Amino acid sequence: MGEGAKKLLSQALRLPLDERAELAADLIASIDGQPDKDADAAWAAEIERRATRALAGESEGRPWREVLKRLDPERGK
Repeated sequence: MGEGAKKLLSQALRLPLDERAELAADLIASIDGQPDKDADAAWAAEIERRATRALAGESEGRPWREVLKRLDPERGK
């Protein structure tokens, strides 16, 4: 990291938490590029599909402990 970036980081770390979070999100967004315009609609449709299946009893689901154990064996004990 160059000196300019180190100085900027030092200044950014003195910001309140909410401002640091917003700055971090903006920096990451600048790397990711333009958001997919259809992503929100696709996620909403997927959530609706899953909710409909669950409410109709077509989806078994899993107990939380089982899912947690699969994702993080240490915490799922």
